Amino acid sequence: MKRAYKYRFYPTPDQVELLAQTFGCVRFVYKSILRWRTDAYCERQEKIGYTQVSSRLTALKKEPEFAWLNDVPSVPLQQVLRHQQAAFANFFAGRAKYPTFKSKRHKQAATLTDAAFKYRDGKLYMAKSKAPLDVRLSRPLPSVPSTVPKDAAGRYFVSCLCEFESVSLPITASTVGVDVGLKDLFVTDTGFKSGNPRHTAKYAARLALLQRRLSKKAKGSKNRAKARLKVARLHAKIADCRTDALHEATRNENQIVCVESLKVKNMIRNQSVLR
Repeated sequence: MKRAYKYRFYPTPDQVELLAQTFGCVRFVYKSILRWRTDAYCERQEKIGYTQVSSRLTALKKEPEFAWLNDVPSVPLQQVLRHQQAAFANFFAGRAKYPTFKSKRHKQAATLTDAAFKYRDGKLYMAKSKAPLDVRLSRPLPSVPSTVPKDAAGRYFVSCLCEFESVSLPITASTVGVDVGLKDLFVTDTGFKSGNPRHTAKYAARLALLQRRLSKKAKGSKNRAKARLKVARLHAKIADCRTDALHEATRNENQIVCVESLKVKNMIRNQSVLR
């Protein structure tokens, strides 16, 4: 089985610049190759394979106009072509929609694999960067990281995908029934009430204020970018609070968990049920 571990790190100014260049080059290569493949199919009914795409990338890096592609590690540029090839395979197999262009306003990621990372003397180094990454390790690295994602809130992470052998827990006869509610997040058959932290309501006033400020900023301005980042950080905080609460609620020793298939959203619409 495979499991992913994600660790946050705090890059230096030079590393921030390098990662921004890497993310930009990854987006450019993905969009450029996608446009080339789309035009080839629409104009000549020609399907482009991975070998042709890889040769296209090599030709782009040799052109003086795109010489800046050589300033970043070569691994993520090659990996993004593999991701695009997988996206086309899923599209032709009917498992996904047609690949779309990437945007810098959403999550950014660069797949570097173990070829662009070095783990030496307890420190992690990235290709093209002399200083080690300031990674906050909550546990030892299970393997060399494979991906460097950056979320919409401007936080940087290293992601490790590794294989592990799962260990079966001892079998117990403990079972629990869960009733999903509105006043309480859930109620068990033993009468335990979890309560409802209502993280969105807790930060609703602050979120509304930041969103009003964002709506008044001129599009494309630096002030709008700063305001958008504040909104994204608050959304990230709310999401982290929800994730932490769910992890704490689901840690139990029950062998069987039974949950009702009740749609709480429909109950909210029908006010008579709540009365």
